[in-house]
Amino acid sequence: MAAAAGAGAGAAAASGEVGAAPSGESGTAGSPSAGSPSANADGPGADDPKIAAAIAAAKAAAPTGGESVRIDSWIWSVRLVKSRSIGAAACKGGHVRVNGERVKPAHSLRVGDEVRLRNEGRDRVVVVKRLIRKRVGAPVAVQCYIDNSPPPPPREAIAPAGIRDRGAGRPTKRDRRDLERLRALRGLGTNFGDPGRPAGQ
Repeated sequence: MAAAAGAGAGAAAASGEVGAAPSGESGTAGSPSAGSPSANADGPGADDPKIAAAIAAAKAAAPTGGESVRIDSWIWSVRLVKSRSIGAAACKGGHVRVNGERVKPAHSLRVGDEVRLRNEGRDRVVVVKRLIRKRVGAPVAVQCYIDNSPPPPPREAIAPAGIRDRGAGRPTKRDRRDLERLRALRGLGTNFGDPGRPAGQ
């Protein structure tokens, strides 16, 4: 009888070891944890309400039904240019490159493409993160690309020629000649006097 009781106790202990879950493994298998990549699929900062709202707005502006997005439309939608016509003109002028190649305004973009654009004296380099067809606000636009652009040039480097101090009055003949020489060096060639006279004379 004692041997039978001992055998029964051993079987019960074995069944308990099989059914017990190891410590630290509770919960449903395969469920994402707070630090897993799937818990933050929209990138860093997605838990911020403002960023989350911007991401939602960017998704709402995305094309539907597998429609393609033109390069001139996209650079306008994400506010890299002020109008779609300016974007189209930049493409036609060879100032827009996708993955190193000059493209026409109707070129179809894909996520992951690198877009290089020169506009208003500044070079922009961005990687497409989201495709959108509608123009959005600046907080939403920055969620649609990764900005790898170089820093903008200092204002002194792009200041227009011929700026005079306030209250300096009308330029003298000598001032006008100096301005003409400066404009001629910059390729403007504007004369304040005789239009037929070459600049700088």
